[in-house]
Amino acid sequence: MVNTGMQLISFTCAVTGWIMAIAVTALPQWKVSAFIGSNILTSEIKWEGIWMNCIYQTTGHMQCKTYDSMLALPPDIQAARALMCLAIFMGWLSCTVSCCGMKCTTCAGDDRRAKAGIALAGGVLFILTGLCVLIPVSWTANTVVQDFYNPNVPLMHKRELGQAIYLGWAAAVILMISGAVLSSTCPLMERGGRYRRGYIGRSFANSPASAPDPPKPITSNSLPLKEYV
Repeated sequence: MVNTGMQLISFTCAVTGWIMAIAVTALPQWKVSAFIGSNILTSEIKWEGIWMNCIYQTTGHMQCKTYDSMLALPPDIQAARALMCLAIFMGWLSCTVSCCGMKCTTCAGDDRRAKAGIALAGGVLFILTGLCVLIPVSWTANTVVQDFYNPNVPLMHKRELGQAIYLGWAAAVILMISGAVLSSTCPLMERGGRYRRGYIGRSFANSPASAPDPPKPITSNSLPLKEYV
């Protein structure tokens, strides 16, 4: 029962992390304007995402424009596009596989060993999904930090970390932890293919056989008596 509850909690958290990864992919706040030096114009804030650039004004108006050429983009943005799309697909695949391997579902019938393997595969896929989110987010953050402290980069071109970067880190951590917990709920194997814990209860194969009960003595009260004439 506890094992089933851990599966449900980890699966719910993993789905939440996957939804956060989708939001990170769509948000344009990967890089935001840095107001340093003589660049004190705060009436406009420029956002740079992996799909578009946006200019947000303090009056509430916002204008966005998608990138014209993909090949003209920096390498970190190109890699972020590919990896985030891969993460979304792998997250969907992880949810489908994990649903089939959870104890509370009827997929795979009564084959508990098959369900355990499916649940393990779903947990590993969630971990890989978290890695696919972590790599582009960390790469973009490293590029932003290097350009910020590079004296050769003009002040107007310096950027800071946006909200999407922090949301991406949180999504990656949630996905990897949830996948690890989901994988740990699978049973451990012993020699001979018996489960030690998890889907099948403890094995009684090696338990000592109990001695049979000694025969009870037959008394006269246990059998009906017949009178003979």
